[in-house]
Amino acid sequence: MVSSYHPLAPPTREDSLVTWLRLIRSRRVGATTFFRLIDDHGSAAAALEALPRIAEEAGVEDYAPCTEETARAEIARARKAGAVAVLHGSPAYPPALLDLPDAPPVLWALGHTELLHRPMVALVGARNASSLGLRMARRLAEGLAGAGYVIVSGLARGIDRAAHIAALETGTIAVQAGGIDVPYPVENTGLANEIAQFGLRLSEQPPGLDPQARHFPQRNRIISGLARAVVVVEAASRSGSLITARSALDQGRDVLAVPGHPFDARASGCNMLIRDGAVLVRHPDDVLEALGPAPSLTEARQPEAPAPRARPRVTEVPETPAAHSRVPADPAVLHARILDRLGPSPLAEDQLIRDLGLPAGAVAPELVTLELDGRIARAPGGLLSRTR
Repeated sequence: MVSSYHPLAPPTREDSLVTWLRLIRSRRVGATTFFRLIDDHGSAAAALEALPRIAEEAGVEDYAPCTEETARAEIARARKAGAVAVLHGSPAYPPALLDLPDAPPVLWALGHTELLHRPMVALVGARNASSLGLRMARRLAEGLAGAGYVIVSGLARGIDRAAHIAALETGTIAVQAGGIDVPYPVENTGLANEIAQFGLRLSEQPPGLDPQARHFPQRNRIISGLARAVVVVEAASRSGSLITARSALDQGRDVLAVPGHPFDARASGCNMLIRDGAVLVRHPDDVLEALGPAPSLTEARQPEAPAPRARPRVTEVPETPAAHSRVPADPAVLHARILDRLGPSPLAEDQLIRDLGLPAGAVAPELVTLELDGRIARAPGGLLSRTR
């Protein structure tokens, strides 16, 4: 989809940035309305001046635009977090978003903004991902990153987290639903800090904002908009990942999906996408075949090659045997974690234990309990699957 709006000349002074923020933060002004108002009135300042009259004509009484104090407080909080403003029309703004009619006028960025000018692929999927899904996400992220793509995802649990960790050393972008200084969920705070150091975090929301339900679809359109393609690893038939896939289709991006077992609800959305024409993905080569080789940095309009960075200290990879989690005191909690990792497709017991990050002696007795309860089945070769 090609936007009818042209890239704006970005503000060059803080006062102008304040004006942009006042306009986009004003009540009932979204990204599309922001561009339309500037197109109609010639500047953000003129649009701000006209807003009360426009609201009155629409039947909205006592309308007041966002105040200058609020905009300056946002800038101050962003600076305190170490974030910079990436403005629509500026050299730092991601070219991939310029063809979107609802492109964010202002993005807060924390980390290496040069990643925005490299080719990107989005990896998204279930928060309650299975062990097989997590392994697939890691494999895809590593393979695509090795081919020159930056991995984009949403810093959520499950597939997002696995993709970010696998691509942390080569380049990953986390698009946040809330403020740039509000990692969500809280357990991903350590990973978010590492992404800020070695990759890039992005948000169109004001710093300090806790994410709410309506912010996630808005975040998802940025994830898909940045990427040449969206790969869905696991997704239920009604999930945020499918919202991202639909955004990708609306934006003219490719959609690819990893198939799953028909009995696994976490695969129903992926299987549905494939039924409707999405490219089936078995390994990274399937994605690369669909997209072709990653453009060179010059073709991707990279201003300059990123400076060498220290090797990231990734301490959160679930497969690390030494990084054992605390064994839950309540067996029901451990049972739930085991069942979350299993699906209808068989998984090796030792792989399950590694993915859980728990001592084998703590997991094995609970596997027997679940087997006797009929909730998991054991097949020859030490393979486990979930029965219900």
